[in-house]
Amino acid sequence: MTHANVSLPQQRGFAETSRRDAWWLQPAITFVYFLAFVIYSTWAAFQGNHYWFSGAEGAQYLSPFYSPVLWADVSVAGAAPLHHAWLGEWPDWLPKLLFGFIPITPALLILWAPGGFRFTCYYYRGAYYKAFWADPLSCAVGEPRKGYRGERTLPLILQNVHRYFLYLALVFIVILSYDAAISYVFIDPVTSEKSFGIGVGSLVLSLNAAFLALYTFGCHSLRHLIGGKKDCISSSPLRSKSYECVSCLNRGHMQWAWISLFWVGFTDAYIRMCSAGWIADWRIL
Repeated sequence: MTHANVSLPQQRGFAETSRRDAWWLQPAITFVYFLAFVIYSTWAAFQGNHYWFSGAEGAQYLSPFYSPVLWADVSVAGAAPLHHAWLGEWPDWLPKLLFGFIPITPALLILWAPGGFRFTCYYYRGAYYKAFWADPLSCAVGEPRKGYRGERTLPLILQNVHRYFLYLALVFIVILSYDAAISYVFIDPVTSEKSFGIGVGSLVLSLNAAFLALYTFGCHSLRHLIGGKKDCISSSPLRSKSYECVSCLNRGHMQWAWISLFWVGFTDAYIRMCSAGWIADWRIL
């Protein structure tokens, strides 16, 4: 029998590759895009102001970064009115500053839920593993480490809570849809009469709820929850149809993930600028 000695290829050094295409472009774009959102959302969450807009014509817009408002501090510019805070006025037992210099805002009390859902998302793992952890930077490109610890140890084991964050994310879709719905109710600042209206902010909030719903309803965890435990899903017509709908959205999960990420940040920025008086909200109807 003939024997041949075959040498295995040596492990590549960091970013070493034989590829000649622009393999670095996609992780670079992901890095800039995701980092920009993290920086802006962190900044906006610590501001604690100008997250509510009450227009001269009666528009009412609430930033998705601050929804739902558990407690409101009405002494802050651009804060939500007390009737829109679930638990009323900011309580005395809850400090406004942690350790004397870290502000506690309504956003910081609730953002951990949608933020946790997004940061543990199965799709985003592949995106920021490459862009931030270089695990790997791209296919057939050298990594900065020699081994892979898997997702059974810290910190990656924490990613497995995604399925539980899904339940919270579904609740937030209902809340944000309500915020979009009340943006069409214009309250006259003088007579307090309510009327139907459409402002640019109404459309911005509606698209925000829609994009987030399309992203959330295409979640891998939701797909498994609906049909992953059934040996024969066709035996349940309603479950089968629901599984098909989630699977359809799941095929565009990447697109909805990035679109919704941009739009939720844009929605906060739009409401913030309107509240601060930097731009005017145009009433269409």
